[in-house]
Amino acid sequence: MQSANGIRRIRRHRWLRITGLVAASLIIVVCLMALYFVETLPTFAEIINQNDNLSQSTRIYDRTGTILLYQINSSGGAQRTVVPFDQVPQSLKDATLAIEDSNFYNEPAFDLQGILRAFLVDVTTGSFAEGGSTITQQLARTAFLNDNRTITRKLKELILAIRLNQYYSKDQIFDLYLNEAPYGPNISGVEAASEAYFGEPVTGLNLPQSALLAALPQAPSYYSPWGSHVDELVARAHLVLQRMYALGEITEPELGAALKYKYSFQPRSSEAIKAPHFVLAVEDYLVKKYGEAMVDTGGLKVITTLDWNLQQDAEQAVAWGAARNQELYGGYNAALVAEDPTTGQILAMVGSRNYFASSSLPVGCTPGVNCKFEPNFNVATQALRQPGSSLKPFVYLTAFQEGYTPDTVLWDVPTEFSTNPACPEVPDMNSINKLCFHPTDFDPFQGPISMRDALAQSVNVAAVKTLYLAGMKPAIANMQAFGLKTLTSPDQYGLSLVLGGGAVRLVDLAKAYSVLADDGVKHAQSMVLQVQAPDGKILESYTDKATRVADPQSVRLVNDVLSDPVARSGLFKSGLGLTTVPGYDVALKTGTSNDYRDTWASGYTPNFVASVWAGNNDNTPMQRNGSSLLAAVPMWHMFMESALKEFPPESFPAPSPVTTTKPILNGNYTYQNQLHSILYYVNPADPLGPPPTDPNADPQFRNWEAAVQAWASKNFPNYGTYNQPVPVSGAASGAQGQGAGPSASVSPAAAP
Repeated sequence: MQSANGIRRIRRHRWLRITGLVAASLIIVVCLMALYFVETLPTFAEIINQNDNLSQSTRIYDRTGTILLYQINSSGGAQRTVVPFDQVPQSLKDATLAIEDSNFYNEPAFDLQGILRAFLVDVTTGSFAEGGSTITQQLARTAFLNDNRTITRKLKELILAIRLNQYYSKDQIFDLYLNEAPYGPNISGVEAASEAYFGEPVTGLNLPQSALLAALPQAPSYYSPWGSHVDELVARAHLVLQRMYALGEITEPELGAALKYKYSFQPRSSEAIKAPHFVLAVEDYLVKKYGEAMVDTGGLKVITTLDWNLQQDAEQAVAWGAARNQELYGGYNAALVAEDPTTGQILAMVGSRNYFASSSLPVGCTPGVNCKFEPNFNVATQALRQPGSSLKPFVYLTAFQEGYTPDTVLWDVPTEFSTNPACPEVPDMNSINKLCFHPTDFDPFQGPISMRDALAQSVNVAAVKTLYLAGMKPAIANMQAFGLKTLTSPDQYGLSLVLGGGAVRLVDLAKAYSVLADDGVKHAQSMVLQVQAPDGKILESYTDKATRVADPQSVRLVNDVLSDPVARSGLFKSGLGLTTVPGYDVALKTGTSNDYRDTWASGYTPNFVASVWAGNNDNTPMQRNGSSLLAAVPMWHMFMESALKEFPPESFPAPSPVTTTKPILNGNYTYQNQLHSILYYVNPADPLGPPPTDPNADPQFRNWEAAVQAWASKNFPNYGTYNQPVPVSGAASGAQGQGAGPSASVSPAAAP
């Protein structure tokens, strides 16, 4: 019989053999699994290129490069901006190591004790909740795997960590981790986290801020600074600081000061977007130029032309003005564009009264159908609206180029411009016959009026006559050259164009007025100053593209009129103060379309332009008293008064004196006791040339002449002394004025 000791030895050997077989089997299984996983895990080349392949947000900044306006991400992607390792503050590096892996620089890719400890906890609890991960393992999981807590995932994590450690140095691994770690929902990397929570780049973080960021990766959603566990986040940040002190990374006074630090965070709304209509217009430009993939994930840094201070002023003015117009005139929406006329750079853009509004107005309306206000629709760039009288300066400029002068006399009297026989030569102003065209004025008809006063006071009849005299095609050519790109069909517009018969975009109107502001030079409109790739390569930078599109003299004549408060006082009357900014030479032109559907105000100095639109998205009219003077000018003035504080006062260059050999062009409309329409003296095709031998040959002459005589017969007490036969020696040529007779007043009361 075997002894008891022998039996025990046999059993021990048998147990050892079984244990050995089980262990060998487990090792074989683990090795086979490892070999299998190796085939499914990233290659060395993919790991090597990981830093280059990180999907990065495109960041859009204001013109200073310090105000982050928006981060563009791929759908569902994380905000991420790769920052070089040497630009990460040492305090953030130390804080991260203190809380995540204090032995990082002295350990292999994994912490064996941590793995065993985690394994025992997982086995005893029946779960896989314990981590035991080094920074290298966390990087492997974050960059290449997922957060599923399974044995297979942990095995993959371990293999990848070993691979990472084989290729990268510790600094390189730490660099990758800092740019990849999660710091919040859709926020990856320390740069994106710093900008999102503290509103500044990571290079500007102080010690307590660094500790707080280091506290986040353990549970970024739970500890979110925008969530309900901020107290616990701060407590964890304090734990980070205490560990840093225990490790000798900070001194006791530094610890004490950091523990007393009062945290403040950027509001969640600022995480989304600033200057939204402008930013989305920039994004559209970037996508068209670089492609959607590059914009979504390429990590571009975009410095825009936007002036954040001016943008805030513009948003405030538009919000105030639209709310006021809604109450007073039934105009629910407004928009504004401001531009630097010397560069073409857009400084502010507001596409609606409130991009962040929860709904369109009126409540229950259908966007695109009957909504008077739609938050996200950018009126400044997307809407084609009738410009009303805003086109008049470009018509008068064309006339000035052809030889007419600001003193040239027209007649503001009821005038029929249709040559249809169904329309009487002297119009019935109450007629609604659509075949006829006899516009009215904002104020009562004035009779003889100079082009200067007609433009300054936005007199409609005189403007229509000026368009006819200047010619449709030359006027349209000027408008297009100045930037009004949507006016493309001269043959389709009638004389009503000068009253708003075409359609323009607000952003283009601001461009056109910027050409006036810069003495006839057009600068290509721009929203981007610089686009930079993640490696620092400059993909594009602002270059001024300037073209002279009009002679300085004609532009200066227009500016001299529009910047004269006295000349426009007849139109604005008690509201004249809203058209001026003390200390600045300000030109202004307003516009109101038919039926008060659109109102405009475009004003400028030599170094700043702002154009405002007010109305309704669905093109329904405002109340009749909702003209440009009341609906658009107040918000324009509110913005300009604030905005011009950033610009030095400048004066417009003065035009050269203008004289001609024709009395009617110089302001004498009663030369040699004759009283006629301008077509009696001027051939529109050659205003400085000989007078027409037969005025009746001009299709408009009969109507214009009849209107002048009808008005003068009722308003000039001595009307019968005019147009009497003259001596033969003075005949027609003298009556039609080749000599420059004495100037005559353009006031009916003062007529001889």
